Amino acid sequence: MHLARLRLRDFRNYARLDVDFSPGVHLLLGRNAQGKTNLLEAVYLLATLRSFRGVGSAPMVRQGRKGYFVGATAVGPSPHAIALYWSATERRLTLDGQPVRRMTDYWGVLRAVVFCTEDLQLVKGPSSRRRRFLDLLLAQTHSTYLALLQTYLQAVRSRNALLKQRIPDDQALDAFTHQLVRDGATLMQLRHQIVPVLAPLIRSAYGRVARDAEDLRMEYLPSVKGDLAVALAQNRDRDRAQRTTLLGPHRDDLGFWLDGRAAGPYASEGQKRTLAIALKMAQAEYLTNLHGTPPILLIDDVMGELDLARRSGFLPLLDRSRESGGQVFMTCTEEAWPRELGRRLLRWRVDNGSLAPCAESADDGAASTDERAGADQASDRSTRTPSGGNVSSAENGC
Repeated sequence: MHLARLRLRDFRNYARLDVDFSPGVHLLLGRNAQGKTNLLEAVYLLATLRSFRGVGSAPMVRQGRKGYFVGATAVGPSPHAIALYWSATERRLTLDGQPVRRMTDYWGVLRAVVFCTEDLQLVKGPSSRRRRFLDLLLAQTHSTYLALLQTYLQAVRSRNALLKQRIPDDQALDAFTHQLVRDGATLMQLRHQIVPVLAPLIRSAYGRVARDAEDLRMEYLPSVKGDLAVALAQNRDRDRAQRTTLLGPHRDDLGFWLDGRAAGPYASEGQKRTLAIALKMAQAEYLTNLHGTPPILLIDDVMGELDLARRSGFLPLLDRSRESGGQVFMTCTEEAWPRELGRRLLRWRVDNGSLAPCAESADDGAASTDERAGADQASDRSTRTPSGGNVSSAENGC
């Protein structure tokens, strides 16, 4: 799976962008605040219909404009044309020219895993971050999970609205409680099933990056240990007093322990960062194993936060993606890009909302003539743009 074409209009600091990408590792180089992360955000938005920065759609509109457009050609088993437009008054999502009525009809057209500084919240942040990680993975791998989660959360909101009333309607409360039990039990079952499959992948990834420094254990922590219906019935008076639903899958968590100590309160910042990266590496590996092709990897300045030893444990993930025809987009500053990646990558200059392919630079380190030729040919293929795009065909030093 890869992104063959990306089109942006009034998205963040991009007034207009039309660019073609080939499979492989694409290195986005430039100074801070030039638009490198914005490109990753656009790709992730197409994959999940949300920003990995935790913001709504309004901040993604270029200053002074009414709305943004993000379009793409995604190539998997078959190519698909995606078009997404958002403004305060209009929202459109089309797939191959047809309006998308339900998210379940769209989910999985483009799969992506993002690595970013916000991933630290998976370890040190609230339980909602870890639930979101689990929910996203299940939504990408189980066709019914997303719709089930949506109906469950709607029932929670409706039940909570009743609980906030001075005298709740008991009959309506029972109806929403019944729906919570029905949908919530299935959600918990699917979470129970995926965690034992995911746990060894996370342990293996952590060991590769941390060089087997600590023993890692992961466990699913449901808010209800036994029967959900019984727990909700026993907790009914407490729910009324607190005016909210206190138990259920919307309160579940994931627990992580390093050498028997809880990672959240006791792990060092370096250990937390390594664990967060391991979670995303496991997510990518799980999707690859399940679908047979790797997801697009979006790596936002993560490599600069790792020492050389930890980077060496992370690089095999990029190699496997490249060797299997996958695609990686990695942002770096000019000073911090990982030279150990060598020349088997495609470099781009990002400068104030514009994108241009880089020329070879003399300080890239030794590489064979064949490697240089292959990289140049791939770069030539990736920079073909339609008329009117703002990707320069001239080479730019990086």
